[in-house]
Amino acid sequence: MIDINEAHKAFNAQDYQKAREIYTLLAQNGDKVAQTSLGYIYQQGLGTPKDEAKALELYQAAATQKEPIALFNLGILYANGLGGVKHDQFQAHHYFLEAAIREVVPAMYEVALMFERGLGCEANMSEAAFWYEEGAKRGDAKCFNNLGVLYKDGLGVEQDYQKAFICFSRAAEAELPEGLYNLGLMYDQGFGCQEDHDKALEYARKAAYKGHPKAKAIIKQLQEEGKIVF
Repeated sequence: MIDINEAHKAFNAQDYQKAREIYTLLAQNGDKVAQTSLGYIYQQGLGTPKDEAKALELYQAAATQKEPIALFNLGILYANGLGGVKHDQFQAHHYFLEAAIREVVPAMYEVALMFERGLGCEANMSEAAFWYEEGAKRGDAKCFNNLGVLYKDGLGVEQDYQKAFICFSRAAEAELPEGLYNLGLMYDQGFGCQEDHDKALEYARKAAYKGHPKAKAIIKQLQEEGKIVF
């Protein structure tokens, strides 16, 4: 009997030819996980020529069976106009939401961002906050950071600097540049914490080192004014 775990092992060992052979046999029998994995192989051109049209076909087949990762991958294709489909934010939002409902954490972030910005849907800050929180509950650093912004500014949730501080702290623990920068701002302004300019500078430095543009500008300005020396 063909075992999909053998295909997963081969894939993880970068034996893409063997993985593709097993996934293909299973996909032909309607296995939605195999269809999704095989679609990814074709999309990325792993051990075979890249074939985005084939990837799209396989993702769509798996999506009809509500396979979560296939739904998410379709969202990525439509959001970016890849795989032979036109850029379509409405379709992207649809697929991201379907995937988020099925516990795909990156989809929770994407659909929250779309609700926040009104991309492919009407802007809805409460829905954005809900999905950021769902992603944050599952440890997603970007969701923690963006949820922190909503709490800091009182968007879609009641303004709460302490909760914002906690969210930014969790994002900073994951070394997310935006989280490091926002946590530095909280210390600088004394929002949700004791004002501490030394810590503010520490986190700004960390964010700058990670490439955060605003943090880099702040550090550069302070250096030019002779206030800090690395």
